[in-house]
Amino acid sequence: MVTRFRRPAVAVVTTLALVGLAACGSDDEQPDANQAVQPATTSCASSGELSMWERSGGNKQMVDLLVEAWNTKNPDCRINLTYIPHTEMVGKIAQGIASGEVPDLMGMDLIYAPQFEKAQQLVDLTDRIRSWPEIATASKGHMTVATYEERLYGVPLYADVSALFYNKDLFQRAGLDPEKPPTSLAELRDYADKITAIGGDVKGYYLPGNCAGCNIFTVGPLMWASGAKIEAVDAGDEPLTGDGVKQVLQFGRDMVKAGNVHDGDRAENGETFHLQFGTGKVGMMGTGNFNITLARQQNPGMKFGIGLLPGASPGSSASFIGGDLVVVPRGSERVADAVNFMKFLLSDEVQVEVYAKALNLTTRTDMVANKYFEAEPLVQDVAKALDVGRTPYTLTFFEQINSPQGPWLQMLQKAYYTDEDLDKVIADAKTAMKTVASAG
Repeated sequence: MVTRFRRPAVAVVTTLALVGLAACGSDDEQPDANQAVQPATTSCASSGELSMWERSGGNKQMVDLLVEAWNTKNPDCRINLTYIPHTEMVGKIAQGIASGEVPDLMGMDLIYAPQFEKAQQLVDLTDRIRSWPEIATASKGHMTVATYEERLYGVPLYADVSALFYNKDLFQRAGLDPEKPPTSLAELRDYADKITAIGGDVKGYYLPGNCAGCNIFTVGPLMWASGAKIEAVDAGDEPLTGDGVKQVLQFGRDMVKAGNVHDGDRAENGETFHLQFGTGKVGMMGTGNFNITLARQQNPGMKFGIGLLPGASPGSSASFIGGDLVVVPRGSERVADAVNFMKFLLSDEVQVEVYAKALNLTTRTDMVANKYFEAEPLVQDVAKALDVGRTPYTLTFFEQINSPQGPWLQMLQKAYYTDEDLDKVIADAKTAMKTVASAG
């Protein structure tokens, strides 16, 4: 079960680090290139401890459970897991590859995988894993970013999806049906107005004002559901297209002006994002599946439900599929063991008895129907987001979207907190994103 916030796509990367990353190594240095491919199992391929790096700020408890399960089954090749501060992860990987001191395998924020794949800093696993039947039902969002030029570089480690959490107690107090979450932006605004009218310290909605990753995770889907496209995939691609961009920016501006969000939301940088819904003071909030367990721990008496993040048209919805991949860095000497760990993660037993038992989403869609989820309706509800979810694919995600100084957050902050013309706000952000994509 999750007991801490996992900031989606928030590992800090710099252009300098990526340039350095791309510079080290060349095509003919791929480890394992002349070695025979061994059939994958869920056990040791060789003996001796395996080293694994994972970013902090991720789903630590889930990763700990997975590694513990592997170590219990495979005492002769136990994994020694090390957490690297998320702000240091990319630089540490680059330095490790340059010096030849890399872990045998590692967890990677999925959103950055294409950048590492293009830079040829991950081991190409295509011939080892493409024939696995489990790959066919592995999370499509994860597998999309695990693929570069039709080659495969990893499998899902864990999955996060965004959805609309709503406080049923506040719904009842506001005269709303606690079994019917909003299904459009207009309803979301209307419901928020009614909940805010309760008074006191209660607000109808939560809008993080200083967290780029939080907003792509929860506001990005509002745009997608409204027919918008956000990021530029590469040079020449047009970002911020579709009426949904302006519709959602206007929605956010109106929410702030109507007093439907707490004043303190403006300073939210992601550090306390995960704690907001469990306070019982927020009527509705875009957040992730991790908040099911956390909200219950914070506020055991609070009744809440989960719906999909809606768009402008009634019944439209979308979700951000985030999380981590497990990949093999260039220079690993234990590729076969790393691949066996991947096979282990995707096995039926681990999907049900580790992921599902801990009330975390399975990373295979055919494993969603299981005894643990059947006993937990909220997990079933949040799993519906997998059907409408997507994961952005771009080689410049950080610079366009996730940077605290980047065009995405600047655009949102101008929309939320100023009266600047929204067409100009969008045009400025579009120009900045295109510039970044062209440079990348």
